[in-house]
Amino acid sequence: MTKKYHFIAIGGAVMHNLALSMAAKGYQVTGSDDEIYEPSRTRLEKAGILPKEKGWYPDKIHSGLDGIILGMHARIDNPELQKAKELNIPVFSFPEFIYEQSQDKKRVVISGSHGKTSITSMILHVLKYHQMDFDYLVGAQIEGFDLMVKLSNAPVIIIEGDEYLTSPLDRRPKFFHYHHDILLMSGIAWDHFNVFPTFDFYKEQFEKLVDLTPESGYFIYCSEDEHVKKLGQKVKGKIDNLIPYKAHPYKINDGVTYLLIDSGEISINVFGEHNLQNLQGALEICLSLGLSKEQFYQAIQEFKGAAKRQEVLAKSENSILYRDFAHAPSKLEATVNAVKNQFPERKLIAVQELHTYSSLNKDFVHNYANTFDKADLAVIYLNPKAVSLKKLEIMDEETLRDAFQRNDLKLFTNIDQLKVFLESQDYLNTNLLLMSSGNYDDMDLSQLKTKINQNK
Repeated sequence: MTKKYHFIAIGGAVMHNLALSMAAKGYQVTGSDDEIYEPSRTRLEKAGILPKEKGWYPDKIHSGLDGIILGMHARIDNPELQKAKELNIPVFSFPEFIYEQSQDKKRVVISGSHGKTSITSMILHVLKYHQMDFDYLVGAQIEGFDLMVKLSNAPVIIIEGDEYLTSPLDRRPKFFHYHHDILLMSGIAWDHFNVFPTFDFYKEQFEKLVDLTPESGYFIYCSEDEHVKKLGQKVKGKIDNLIPYKAHPYKINDGVTYLLIDSGEISINVFGEHNLQNLQGALEICLSLGLSKEQFYQAIQEFKGAAKRQEVLAKSENSILYRDFAHAPSKLEATVNAVKNQFPERKLIAVQELHTYSSLNKDFVHNYANTFDKADLAVIYLNPKAVSLKKLEIMDEETLRDAFQRNDLKLFTNIDQLKVFLESQDYLNTNLLLMSSGNYDDMDLSQLKTKINQNK
């Protein structure tokens, strides 16, 4: 008999991908949400599972359902959730459901404050290249993969393990629920200030995660991160397979990064010290799954990166426009440094949209000190609407200059003014880097792209 599942808050990025994956697997899927944006709307509509109307409808909840999948966006007093509880229908958070569907698989969890999506994407690319059978959960759209989630009868699942809260009913990090066999940890740098008010509390979540590793399991960790290195030393003798890693040996020549390998050197499309760490971590995971180094190197040469990670939007012989998801301090610094080190002779204009609760909070923003140092021109975009929605106080230029430790920092609070400013710049021997977990209020980039593409 076909199993029936209802999604509360079906429109979310990962939630709608899970819904599509389950519909493709043959489950009967329904859902609700109070707002569904693109591309979720079109993709759900095409699959025939877009809710007919916006809002919450308790009459969609009935005893014939095998389970409810609850999105983080739903509130605890959601009427559909209340009805499900009254009818004693099993309610799964997203990560609980992923575990429920993968209990018989080898579970690989990629964790850390930064690099999770890139490492997961690299692993998926290599496994797919060698036609291996695997399931996955990743936090971004990846070239060559239709969905961000796949659940099948594959023997292994690769999971991007997010430390953010599980659901309105469960205020613990998502990554506790996956019960990993193999754990990778890339680094720990304070994030999500709104739910982890101190760095010690934030670090503690990762410590607990490492403690969940089975004795016969794997803990693969970046030894170049001081906090993760301490966790590795702490569990020495308690876990059979303890594998530290650091950045893969490489060189840069004329703006191209080459991996230095036993048989010589190979060019790759990604760059930056942090990405060479990510690459080495992905290599260690692939080795733990039975692939050889040769197989990894063969596949990784064709890896182009995950969406919004050093994504090239426009390019000429002497100028590149990059878009990057960087938003937390460690991510911003790593991305700025990577672009500058890759093209040291070019001027770098780096723009950061402060979009998250942490970045917009004057009690947290000092954590961004010196993250912009390698940029020749440092620009901040701040949307007053985003600040008021998060019920915070808007910061002025002086506060931000002090926080970032950049006296020449430029602040824009109007997207049209920022657009005019960026379009007025000379991009001869200049790279432009746009960083945010938001979208710059859908700023039209067409003129900027044309200017950079035609730059001579």
